[in-house]
Amino acid sequence: MSKELRFLIVDDFSTMRRIVRNLLKESGYADADEAEDGVIALQKLRNSTFDFVVSDINMPNMNGFQLLGEIKKDDKLKHLPVLMVTAEARKEDIVMAAQQGAAGYIVKPFTKATLEDKVNNILTKVGLK
Repeated sequence: MSKELRFLIVDDFSTMRRIVRNLLKESGYADADEAEDGVIALQKLRNSTFDFVVSDINMPNMNGFQLLGEIKKDDKLKHLPVLMVTAEARKEDIVMAAQQGAAGYIVKPFTKATLEDKVNNILTKVGLK
């Protein structure tokens, strides 16, 4: 069963990380770690093994787009699907996320069903499900 996938949740708000973690858990994905910005996320990604990244866009130190760029230019990480999460549904952000290789994009606030559908679709697309 593909439910043993390991997720990294990146958001500068601990409440949002906890919400995403709980929604993933309810969807059957219990293995998740957290990072409060892109710098910490990148360290964790390089020092451990993850299968999926859920990242906020607006964060201090290194934002979600910068993190996505770093992931995509790293040979050991570029295969990772990255789901971008943001409070703003700006068309240019959605386009930039897609151009930079994000696997998907969701706007806060979102429901468990929205997150679950997005994650499952991405996992199917990348062959992890």
